[in-house]
Amino acid sequence: MDFVLRLPRTQRGKDAIWVIVDRLTKSAHFLAVHSTYSIEKLAQLYIDEIVRLHGVPISIVSDRDPRFTSRFWPKFQEALETKLKFSTAFHPQTDGQSERTIQTLEDMLRACVIDFIGSWDRHLPLVEFAYNNSFQSSIGMAPYEALYGRKCRTPLCWDEVGERKLMSVELIKLTNDKIKVIRERLKVA
Repeated sequence: MDFVLRLPRTQRGKDAIWVIVDRLTKSAHFLAVHSTYSIEKLAQLYIDEIVRLHGVPISIVSDRDPRFTSRFWPKFQEALETKLKFSTAFHPQTDGQSERTIQTLEDMLRACVIDFIGSWDRHLPLVEFAYNNSFQSSIGMAPYEALYGRKCRTPLCWDEVGERKLMSVELIKLTNDKIKVIRERLKVA
């Protein structure tokens, strides 16, 4: 896990992204946060968004961000029986996966910010979905497929097979259009 900091503040007050990557499946979660969130608030978000979906991990690799080296975080993880492993920044032997994921995320956000008017945090769930449904050469499949054992089933046309008409629901059309742009930006990233 790591943070992308110093992003433009959104209408909801978010200015950072907490990136959490599973080392086995390469699946990623991109959580919009405020850089001044307390460690207790981050711990609650961690329970709500990560433990809720995946259970408690055996170990966590992170850099030596002050939030992760505080007294609370190690005690919190000790109570969960999770082993903490700290690395130095940009140390590819230990945190290379999160650094690579962050680089891709930053490239995608930079490319998409021009295409999507509005706050980046509103589009972050679609960026996460596109990332987790894109082929990863290191595992030979998309993270979603590695995590769930099957390809993602979706009513949206998120593949390159061609145009298909589904229904005239505006939300689906808008989401479909955004995903096409995000996937193109992901290829570039």
